[in-house]
Amino acid sequence: MDLRIFTEPQQGATYDTLLRVAQAAEELNYGAFFRSDHYLHMGNVDGLPGPTDAWVTLAGLARETKRIRLGTLMTAGTFRLPGVLAIQVAQVDQMSGGRVDFGLGSGWYAEEHAAYGIPFPKEKFGRLEEQLEIITGLWNTPVGDRYSFDGTYYQLTDSPALPKPAQPRIPVLVGGHGTKRTPAIAARYADEFNIPFASPEDSERQFARVRAAAEERGRKASELVYSNALVACVGKDDAEVARRAEAIGRSVEDLRENGLAGSPNEVAEKIGKFESVGSQRIYLQILDLSDLDHLELIADKVMPQVSTR
Repeated sequence: MDLRIFTEPQQGATYDTLLRVAQAAEELNYGAFFRSDHYLHMGNVDGLPGPTDAWVTLAGLARETKRIRLGTLMTAGTFRLPGVLAIQVAQVDQMSGGRVDFGLGSGWYAEEHAAYGIPFPKEKFGRLEEQLEIITGLWNTPVGDRYSFDGTYYQLTDSPALPKPAQPRIPVLVGGHGTKRTPAIAARYADEFNIPFASPEDSERQFARVRAAAEERGRKASELVYSNALVACVGKDDAEVARRAEAIGRSVEDLRENGLAGSPNEVAEKIGKFESVGSQRIYLQILDLSDLDHLELIADKVMPQVSTR
């Protein structure tokens, strides 16, 4: 089981805070550092000092880390034109020496679009499909060839399709709970399918849909990595679990039911339930970015248990 760190900087984090978390995650041998792509806070927080841009952040981290993989859960498809995004992600991949994983979603948070003057189209899935087609098409076009695309939402004419990523293929993540179009899009474009904040039972059903969609397209279902994103709240004892839950404004009961909360042994056992339904990777949503001891505890007491299964 691959454990990765997943952050939500729109809730209130500077670049320096994210750098400390990413460097700690690298030192502690987590598989990757991921961040959300949002410009507006959620819930009962003020979001100070304000948002940071996902790909500007990852560009900085690409130069200030050495080994850890970097990515997004998920880049909002409504924020950037696909040709521009292809350039940005390829450049960050070059800057990191080939350590980028690229998660792309349709965009969903209407309030942040209104707050920053970003158009929020009604039809997002069709746009997402075209964005994935364009971005992967640009990256896969041989150097010296041209790429054109004439779609419903986007048109590209004689693009030089540059720059190229450092990796032969940047892993593409698609995710979500949708039962029809989401599995179909994942089967066509994804290297990894992620389901956020779901139970083992719901994960098993969604993984099965994606596997079936992949096989319908003539792909082996095993070609995809299957993963979960879950909030983490781990403590060496009940008092520490309660303290960490309070720090993020959640109840211990809710976190035990809907996330990964409790002692290291409890959390390792629950991770095993996700592994038993096909999950190969867990993105640990860390909401208190000042608590690096939390990362250390998970790395020291949980990671050894799940990495040897």
